[in-house]
Amino acid sequence: MNNIPNVLTIAGSDSSSGAGVQADIKTFTALKVYGTCVITNITAQNSLGVHAVFPIPPVTVTKQLEAVIEDIELEAIKIGMLYDAQIIESVSRILKNLKGIRIIVDPVLISSSGTKLLQDSAKIALIEQIFPLADLITPNLPETDNLLEYFDVFDNTLSAKQKASQLQQALGIDILVKGGHGEGNHLTDYLATGADIYEFSHPKIETQHTHGTGCTLSSAISSFLARGYSMKEAVEAACEFTTQCIRSASLLNVGKSYGPVNHLLYSAI
Repeated sequence: MNNIPNVLTIAGSDSSSGAGVQADIKTFTALKVYGTCVITNITAQNSLGVHAVFPIPPVTVTKQLEAVIEDIELEAIKIGMLYDAQIIESVSRILKNLKGIRIIVDPVLISSSGTKLLQDSAKIALIEQIFPLADLITPNLPETDNLLEYFDVFDNTLSAKQKASQLQQALGIDILVKGGHGEGNHLTDYLATGADIYEFSHPKIETQHTHGTGCTLSSAISSFLARGYSMKEAVEAACEFTTQCIRSASLLNVGKSYGPVNHLLYSAI
């Protein structure tokens, strides 16, 4: 492996550069890996919300992906917004033939402002065609509940830790349930991997500048895996990186509402 690993993001474009491919590339750069990209959708969005989604034709997604993998040796792939079943099928058809590449899936279902980022008809395709290819998926708490409902095992009395274990058993792959939607002074992410469940807690940061947090975290995990970290080490390091990005987000002056996290000051490399 080269000194600087290559990582790919397959995701949507964010015109405000707070989330999506733009946040992924900034994360890759901050964590000293080389970032490549396949754009699946173009979104018109800013700090106020997602105003429109324009899917890229599946053949164009396929051509982008083929161009990257035929020429560039990848260590890890992060998958974000796919949007529809046709794009999902195009991506899965190629990825299922790849070997030795770590795949992290951020199951983007809906934006914080309420815009659907995955069509209802595409959820089954995502679960059946993309999830089996993954080393890890990174749902937040609402997405975890949504997936547990799909498997008909949702129980609102369960803790986030129990839900992580339950979803891991249902899917048979590692799960990181993100605790950003939790309550209290501390937030906890739960990694269910193998027979173990690890907890990563950090103080809650009072800020509205959290746009791109999920993209940043999943891209950071991909980056650390590409650099040879174990899954537990990668998740732990990625949680710390993302926390630092949120903590320094107030230094930015981007937009009138929910601003992006700040990838510029990370220095623990």
